[in-house]
Amino acid sequence: MKINKLYKLFTLMCLTLFCFWNVATAQTKDAKFLVSVVDEQGSPLEGVNVFAPKGVKVTTDSSGKFQIVIPEEETIVIQKDGYESKLLSITDITNLNFNLVLEKSQFLASEDDEIKMGVTTKDRRDIVGSVSTINTNDRLVYDNTQFVRDYITGLTVGVRGSSNIRGIGNALFVIDGVFGRDPNILNMEEVEQITVLKDANAVALYGSQGRNGVIIINTKRGKINRNEVNVNIRSGIRTPLALPNYLDAATFMELRNEAFSNDGLDLNVVGFSQDQIQNTRNGLNPIEYPDVDLYDFIQPFVSTHNVISEFSGGGDKSQYYVNVGWLYNEDWLNINEDINAGSNRFNVRGNIDFKVNDWITSSIDGVAIFSNSKSSRANLLSAAPTFIPFDYAPFLPVSALDIDNNPDLATLLAGANVFDGNLLGTAQQLGVNAPIARSIAGGFQNNVFRVTQFNNTINLDLSKITKGLSAKTYLSFDFLDSYTTSISNQYRAYAPTWQDGKIIALQDFGEDRRDLSENVSSNGFTSRIGMYALVNYEKTFAGNNSLNTTLLGYYNSEKRDGVIQTDRDSHIGFQMTYDFQKKIFVDFSGAYVNSLKLPNGNKGAFSPTFGLGYILSEESFLKDSDFVNYLKLKASGGIIKSDVGINGYYLYDENYSDGANFTWADGVYSNRRQNISQGANPDLGFEQRIDLNLGFESYLMNSLWIEANYFRTELDKQLTILADQYPSYYNTFRPFNNFNANLYTGFELGLNFNKTFNDFSIGIGANVLYSQTEASKRSETNEFEYQNRQGRELSTIYGLVNDGFYSAADFDVNGDLINGLPEPQFGEVKPGDLKYIDQNGDDIIDNDDSIDIGQSASPWSYGVNLNLKYKRFNLFVLGTGQTGGLGNKLTGFSNYFSPNGTDKYSEVVLGRWTPQTANTATFPRLTSGDNQNNFRTSSFWLYDTSFFEISRAQLTYEFSENLCKKIGMEDFSLNFQGYNLFEVAKNRDIRQLNVGGNPQARTYTLGVRMSF
Repeated sequence: MKINKLYKLFTLMCLTLFCFWNVATAQTKDAKFLVSVVDEQGSPLEGVNVFAPKGVKVTTDSSGKFQIVIPEEETIVIQKDGYESKLLSITDITNLNFNLVLEKSQFLASEDDEIKMGVTTKDRRDIVGSVSTINTNDRLVYDNTQFVRDYITGLTVGVRGSSNIRGIGNALFVIDGVFGRDPNILNMEEVEQITVLKDANAVALYGSQGRNGVIIINTKRGKINRNEVNVNIRSGIRTPLALPNYLDAATFMELRNEAFSNDGLDLNVVGFSQDQIQNTRNGLNPIEYPDVDLYDFIQPFVSTHNVISEFSGGGDKSQYYVNVGWLYNEDWLNINEDINAGSNRFNVRGNIDFKVNDWITSSIDGVAIFSNSKSSRANLLSAAPTFIPFDYAPFLPVSALDIDNNPDLATLLAGANVFDGNLLGTAQQLGVNAPIARSIAGGFQNNVFRVTQFNNTINLDLSKITKGLSAKTYLSFDFLDSYTTSISNQYRAYAPTWQDGKIIALQDFGEDRRDLSENVSSNGFTSRIGMYALVNYEKTFAGNNSLNTTLLGYYNSEKRDGVIQTDRDSHIGFQMTYDFQKKIFVDFSGAYVNSLKLPNGNKGAFSPTFGLGYILSEESFLKDSDFVNYLKLKASGGIIKSDVGINGYYLYDENYSDGANFTWADGVYSNRRQNISQGANPDLGFEQRIDLNLGFESYLMNSLWIEANYFRTELDKQLTILADQYPSYYNTFRPFNNFNANLYTGFELGLNFNKTFNDFSIGIGANVLYSQTEASKRSETNEFEYQNRQGRELSTIYGLVNDGFYSAADFDVNGDLINGLPEPQFGEVKPGDLKYIDQNGDDIIDNDDSIDIGQSASPWSYGVNLNLKYKRFNLFVLGTGQTGGLGNKLTGFSNYFSPNGTDKYSEVVLGRWTPQTANTATFPRLTSGDNQNNFRTSSFWLYDTSFFEISRAQLTYEFSENLCKKIGMEDFSLNFQGYNLFEVAKNRDIRQLNVGGNPQARTYTLGVRMSF
């Protein structure tokens, strides 16, 4: 009830605000003006856009003139790329004497170069730290993906995947100034700018939470006198990239017989008969001799639809932006037509900016999202890896029942639910828990996810106190909750008895009874409140010297359902930037952070950072260069104190728990022991990020942008329990200590080239990240040096080194290993089992022989993009890749690559070891028991995860301006887009495979974009 009231209140607030920004202002009369726009040299400027109230727009002609009618007391906006925009009233225009001078912006200091860094805004030119930015205003026409993480992957410099900056870890997302919001709730149409803050100097204002870097996302806002309506409609299909390939029932039974034989078992007792195998293979009666693969129920393609509408505009007093969207994805499994399985997502965003008076402006943002995913109560995809194909037929045709000779079947059938002429089948060992029967007759479940977000900003211009002084307050509230509604029908399933190809008896399980009530269960909630206040002071003195200072106070509180401790973060941040002639920049930024996770006396710490920037191209020897248009050198360093890596509270204190009872005095008295599991450390402190960044950014030949950075980051004083400081018998008394350290070194490079030749333009972008990690300090007591983690890559995989398969020659006549071969300690081995190398020479194969066999993280990641435009056609292609990492077939594939014992067989076992295939085998011998030797981490199971893929491509056609005007549109375009189109990889079949869940998909969509 409380949640519904919140949503009603939110809706009422949105309607009220909508009315607010549409309040009409009475006009007295209009004024007509003819104005000439010139540059600083007095030359006329053609193509200057002039935006007037009510969406009126004019453009200067070749003589730089424009004529416009302006209502009294209204304003106009004068704008041209590369020049400083102006906001003018009637009085301003009258005083111009019909001549308006537009000043050219410094390079990287125009409106388009403003970078909204979450809590502050700076020109690209003024930034000292390592920062990369994507502006989406023009890109969305030719690169129309709707998922924010897809936009980050491959397009942003220094990011591995969609959130890991420089391999250090998941970054903090800041959306519209709110720390910690989830980017998955956004659609790209809402987004105006994505900015990545990478080094310590850039993230200092974000305190403890910014340790791993910060990704800032700013949504769109209304602009003065620019009334716009944009509609984006996309529809398409998704097809599976790959599906698991399990063996058919007959082959499965043959190979299971082989496994029984390998184990020395009697096939007459435990095996499958040749009649059963042959009858299953010929398929003459697939009901009595079933061969079922649940993946056959996956649809060959499913539909996807997306509609997004945007409304924005306003005058100089208030501006608004509204985004309304709907996204639908059909489910891969839809065998119950009554359910209409699939997901729907509805979102509404409203961003409002308004002027309170001459020195106060404010903004109010609200977001509401409602999504639901409807499905049957049984997940066939999760059941598929264990569903044995010959166990039972899921559908029993009524026509297969021998009713004439078995009247009991007629009685049973009279009261049974029949589905398309079939009864629901099951096996005796499953009873009513047959997954297909539950999918069809068991009802449905609907998982619902709701989001409400609200934030308010108040900006104060305090220049009346002193010029350059301003302040800002920010308040945000988020509430996320999830619940499941379900109808849990009861149903009957039947296990048949066969005779002469007919069903002569049915054993029924369960009963047919519809659920007459809807069940509701909560999946939890998260509520968050955040606030900060900042004061900013800008001052220019002695002509060429400028100072920009910011002081920030921040607080955030997050409560999660079922978690006793509320997470709280707070800090005081500051930034002071000095520049000389906008050429030399010195930045001193830092934060004083507070932590609830640390003991009294250590709860606060100071994080200082320092940065230098030097625009070398401003020097006389480069200033007029035709080759080097811009060159900036940067260096920064600092220490970030953080508790992000401290996973828990009260880790500095002793942990006690009740133990077993003990008695004394011949059992007359008793008491309970107190167990301790953690010792105390009152000196526990913050972890530290110690950072160094050296880089440059440059623009060459008016076409090539380059940015590059070398980085060295050490995460020091990480919490661990010291293994080399306490004897083993002191185990439960050991406290946590600040000791471990990780080192991250590497470089990043970003290139963007753009050139236009008459009707043809080309854009090429590329970025490369190399990040090598090292466990630089560890407390270890391993017996053998090769098992130490210190000095090795953080994602190092430890395992046994495979030495091929045991052969018959490795065993004597009694089946024992011959002399000279080390004895494995993981159970009995036979010919065809994996053989491992004895690393320590003790003639025993055990865990002491596990060594470094590779790393799972790819040190190299990269992205390339190509944008070709000819007249009104545009082709965009994005490719991404990585190299240097290994994967493990034993994890994440539900035993698909490592079926053991009674597990279901996939196609990989066709390469099994037999005496005949000893030289070509790719899989160990089959066994019906649990083999502890073969299925453990070793080099045998590793595979190269390197790849290059065409992540997406889009062909766009933009209709001519004349046609758009005829049909009443500003812009109109069609696009055809594809996702996951092509991949080059040595192990593509493994990389593209999902087992036990939804398949990876290739998507094709046709889209229409319209602007009014």
